[in-house]
Amino acid sequence: MELTGLFVLAALMIASFAGLESKLGRTDRRIARVERKLDLILDHLGLHAGDPELPQVTALLREGKKIQAIKAYREATGADLKEAKEAVERMG
Repeated sequence: MELTGLFVLAALMIASFAGLESKLGRTDRRIARVERKLDLILDHLGLHAGDPELPQVTALLREGKKIQAIKAYREATGADLKEAKEAVERMG
């Protein structure tokens, strides 16, 4: 009897995690759509939201510390790893 209850509990937990993952996926897609729209608006207005000036990141790049520069960029901007890597590569 207890074993059945554990299986039911495990199934409910898996289902709730799957639902949460689905909601996060939808949120990510919505954010990406909004970012694309903002980029189009900025382009239309002739405004360029370039990479922020980050002297610490630039200094680390000059010293050849690319990984530390990426970490510093992430901390300063809140960017994810891929975004930060691409931005640092553009800077260097």
